[in-house]
Amino acid sequence: MILPAGGLGMNSTMDSMNLIQQAQRHHLVVRELGEEIDLEIGPGDDDPTFGSTPLIGDPPVRDSSASEHDNSKQTLIVSQLSNEDQELSKMAHPIKRKKKVVKRWREEWADTYKWAYVDVKEGTARIFCSICREYGRKHRRNPYGNEGSRNMQMSALEEHNNSLLHKEALRLQMASKDKIVVDKPIYVKALMSKTAGSIVEALLRRDPHEAEFIQSVQEVVHALERVIAKNSIYVNMMERLLEPERMIVFRVPWVDDRGETHVNRGFRVQFNQSLGPCRGGLRFHPSMNLSIAKFLGFQQTLKSALSSYRLGGASGGSDFDPKGKSDNEIMRFCQSFMDELHRYFGPDKDLPSEDMGVGSHEMGYMFGQYRRLVSHVQGSSPGPRIIWSGASLRTEATGYGLVFFAQLILVDMNKELKGLRCAVSGSGKIALHVLEKLLAFGAIPITVSDSKGYLVDEDGFDFTKVTLLRDIKAQQRSLRDYSKTYARSKYYDEAKPWNERCDVAFPCASQNEIDQSDAISLVNSGCRLLVEGSNMPCTPEGVDVLRKANILTAPAIAAGCGGVAAGELELINWSPEEFESKLQEAMKQTYQRAIKAATDFGYQKESPEALVHGAAISAFMAIAGSMSEQGCV
Repeated sequence: MILPAGGLGMNSTMDSMNLIQQAQRHHLVVRELGEEIDLEIGPGDDDPTFGSTPLIGDPPVRDSSASEHDNSKQTLIVSQLSNEDQELSKMAHPIKRKKKVVKRWREEWADTYKWAYVDVKEGTARIFCSICREYGRKHRRNPYGNEGSRNMQMSALEEHNNSLLHKEALRLQMASKDKIVVDKPIYVKALMSKTAGSIVEALLRRDPHEAEFIQSVQEVVHALERVIAKNSIYVNMMERLLEPERMIVFRVPWVDDRGETHVNRGFRVQFNQSLGPCRGGLRFHPSMNLSIAKFLGFQQTLKSALSSYRLGGASGGSDFDPKGKSDNEIMRFCQSFMDELHRYFGPDKDLPSEDMGVGSHEMGYMFGQYRRLVSHVQGSSPGPRIIWSGASLRTEATGYGLVFFAQLILVDMNKELKGLRCAVSGSGKIALHVLEKLLAFGAIPITVSDSKGYLVDEDGFDFTKVTLLRDIKAQQRSLRDYSKTYARSKYYDEAKPWNERCDVAFPCASQNEIDQSDAISLVNSGCRLLVEGSNMPCTPEGVDVLRKANILTAPAIAAGCGGVAAGELELINWSPEEFESKLQEAMKQTYQRAIKAATDFGYQKESPEALVHGAAISAFMAIAGSMSEQGCV
């Protein structure tokens, strides 16, 4: 009896293992839910009574004697199986499960994945893609198991990961990360004056979540402490200045190439017009919000006040991301954006200019819609010369102006740019024009960067290499491609260029790109002069490091005045040589004005902070004088 029992046990064991393997082929673990659900075994039909029946059916009623016989015959087999095998053996019971199992799985799976949704199609619940509103085989491979496919060996979730649906959803999910609103910690500086501190405290109470705006205000208030302490009337002036004259927030609906409607948020902050009509950039970027619009408008107001022209400051844009969009989609968005803003624009009101994500392409579309809506061509948008003949130099002006300003500082120190190693961040319009003008002065620019990392060429860039960089950016390729042509260069992923040995740094990427660790790296790399190309490129902690290390800083409100000057200079049809000469003169006047204001309030000209204090003081005094003359308006 032992031998036949052994043979029977062997055959039964093999049969059980086959059943277990079959169960494993159809076994699905829904990740993040922690629940095991059988996907589909057998075709099955929708059953109206399914809602009241269990997902895994009970075994049918069997004869008790037969059950006892089966139990005695299987005792040896079951004892040889592990607890896990017993559970799988139970799940492998030859009872067909309905398609309703898939239906329940669909609903639970969709709740865990924000880019899918459940809807009823022809009486059947389906999982639809939130991107294209299609389901099932519309996505090349069917990730859901709702088409009766018996030979799918991987789980539905794994197959979905290889589908076009998932790849498109993942792309949008990554692109939307910048849109997620997270409370940012506010770094509050200790101010020497209680009066100055009260200005920041009032701002924190009123706008506690506007981190970028609060940070920019703190820097300016710190620079103005001696001015505020000298005359208490400036406290009231500062409080009035910090409230923008007009903030416009509006929706921007637009239709993509698939005919689907999208809605973005648009902003325009006309910060202050006491000196004249507003000028300021438009930024299209997913991170754009009201705080950033206010901070950029505030910075632009100070830039305009420091220049030789009586102009106000404004800024704006949208959380629309032009990357990956077709020309037609960008055109439709720009037209919808201008449908709302055209009533606030005009030569005596407000004129926009280019900023991050907005170039001549976008400006052309917006100006075309503006012209159509107002029925005349007055108030041509600065940037590309759309109405006036000749080539515009406004794009070059900001980058060229940064280099002119750096040269002015070095001349006062009995030095020059020639032969100095320069680290530049960014690879947009401003950064590339900084490279061009640095080469013209004989400097050695060695780095550029993008959102994924930075490129360093120890031999230094030349005009041929800058042309290649411009082509790479125009074709929306990665800076890594540069190394295919120049093998001695190297691209570093997820890094910034401030570790490279340099004499002068030009941060031209975005706000807060230099944090505390970056500032320490910059000090250790031998940098002695930092020229701010982007607005507020340093975090407060980074600023503290640079101050303690006595790094001379040229603030953006002074060094970046080239764009303001260019907007007015190109109203006259100067030749490029005359234009550049006028731009140099404008930057020299700005530099002298900042130095004079600093020395008037007791700051030494040689002090690393002289330009920071002097630029803020000169700009504020011009605005405050005009506000005082105009009364309470």
